[in-house]
Amino acid sequence: MPEQRFLQVVRGDPTPEEIAALVAVLTARARAATGPAPRPRRSAWSDPSRRLRRPLPHGPGAWRTSALPG
Repeated sequence: MPEQRFLQVVRGDPTPEEIAALVAVLTARARAATGPAPRPRRSAWSDPSRRLRRPLPHGPGAWRTSALPG
């Protein structure tokens, strides 16, 4: 498979630092054009609402249902 060039210097003699700066700018522009990166999904285990207690049932037999898993 022949190697295809992504960048080609047509005129001048750029230093490696100048080429690196150009690649950094082009990479940043390409990422900005695609939009922000998607946020990673949070695990349900790290959800702060899991630390909140559900209301306890009221009425006859409430003591029995309070120990049952929800």
